[in-house]
Amino acid sequence: MARLADRMLSRRQVEGLIAEGKTIFIFDGNVVRADAWLRFHPGGDKTILHMVGRDATDEVNALHSIESRAQMRRFIIGKVQQPWESFTPPLHGGKFRPYIEGEEDEELSEPECPQGEGARSPSSLSVSSDDNSFLLDPGLRRMEELTRKGMEYDLATYPALDAETQGKIVGLYRELDEQVRSAGLYNCNYVRYMREVARYLTYLSTSLILLHYGWYKMSAFFLGVFWHQITFTAHDAGHMGITHHFHVDTCIGIFIADFCGGLSLGWWKRSHNVHHIVTNDPEHDPDIEHLPFFAVSHRLFSSLYSTYYDRVMQFDAVARALVKFQNYLYYPILCFGRFNLYRLSWEYLILGLGPRKGIAAYQRWLEITGMAVFWYWFGYQLLYRSIPTNWDRFLFVMISHAVTMPLHVQITLSHFAMSTSDLGVKESFAQRMLRTTMDVDCPRWLDFVHGGLQFQACPHMAIHHLFPRIPRHNLRTARELVMEFCKKSGVPYALYRFYDGNKKVIGHLGEVGRQAKILAECQAAIINKGDYGHM
Repeated sequence: MARLADRMLSRRQVEGLIAEGKTIFIFDGNVVRADAWLRFHPGGDKTILHMVGRDATDEVNALHSIESRAQMRRFIIGKVQQPWESFTPPLHGGKFRPYIEGEEDEELSEPECPQGEGARSPSSLSVSSDDNSFLLDPGLRRMEELTRKGMEYDLATYPALDAETQGKIVGLYRELDEQVRSAGLYNCNYVRYMREVARYLTYLSTSLILLHYGWYKMSAFFLGVFWHQITFTAHDAGHMGITHHFHVDTCIGIFIADFCGGLSLGWWKRSHNVHHIVTNDPEHDPDIEHLPFFAVSHRLFSSLYSTYYDRVMQFDAVARALVKFQNYLYYPILCFGRFNLYRLSWEYLILGLGPRKGIAAYQRWLEITGMAVFWYWFGYQLLYRSIPTNWDRFLFVMISHAVTMPLHVQITLSHFAMSTSDLGVKESFAQRMLRTTMDVDCPRWLDFVHGGLQFQACPHMAIHHLFPRIPRHNLRTARELVMEFCKKSGVPYALYRFYDGNKKVIGHLGEVGRQAKILAECQAAIINKGDYGHM
């Protein structure tokens, strides 16, 4: 086995393995074959499939503990020459040729995708299967023009995608990681967590006391605040940012999310880990796939295929009606966001979308138990037995759920107005995270409201996307390190005040809504003229 792990594999040999259907990625110059544990991966199979053929070193380091990385080395089947030029994964439309013994890389090497000009899979490229329809439909031509302009803007604003420039960014990012470790920012401040637990218990106790005395609306408000706040700790636990122990942090997260909040931690981890790998990609990132309610990119008008949900996201009549007014509907719809999370959580658990074998297999049943306990204490004991009338029960549910709306605003605020262009696999992990994520500036005393997650893009306060496993209490401390990294690397750092960030998101949603209206008008005009693209 040692000799197998030490053998050198050429680029063509790696391509051939992927052509055979093997799940291969590169980690620290090593070729890792993930087929044996693909179904058991606690973070879901999609995260791995998005990295097939790519150098996943930075992604693996960002999302996995040292122990997990050590386990991963058991599946090394060879080494490659560094730096590795990533392939476009099959899940993204990449094509791979079988390897013929004796072939040299130079003999058959060809670009597998137009990297740097967008490496999109076929579903996103085809606005129409009929070339004539495309030529005659000004709406479709406009959509392609918007895509091109978006890519041109990103290519002009962010560092070049050549190997030398991106290699420099990778090196600076890894130096930054060492600075973060040296500063102790991966260490959890348990005193801060004890303060938070005290605050959570205060919210919950206040809600129960008000419930006892019949102040149902105020009770609902404080229960909503309780749910809003505990989500941040569940988030840390899902990223193993509390004890850094997989099972301990997972159980903490399940207690908070499932038992206390009625939401599946496993569903969140499966979705959120994909979000961290393919941030803001309309075809792949579930965090921006919200049709029929929201479209953050005009690319969604062409009914893209979602690789996360394994279905076409239809831009149907309902979507066309809602998206045109999405900037006005943004806040009202987010008031009901929690109801959709209940649906997604039960879908995940009932269909068994998480690991059914391996070290995480028990979590499904623990979560189902937790969800049952939640609906017993909230649905039966609190709503049914403690509140006398159906109207008061209805108001209690509506108020408690609407109060969690700021959480959904925070989640969407960091990404909805940022780039959705796919610049291909040549773009470094650090640049991609900063290009697709916005940080929100606010006073230190307001951190508890945002849970520290206003700093999504950078490595410590913004840590959340560059260093997901750093406890959120340490995020603000890293600002100077991140800013220095951005200065050295030339990668812009998007930082907005809370009001300005909201304004940017609403403006972006309004612009996409206007494009949807223009597309509908163009298509209606073609139908009225009776010109359907037939020659």
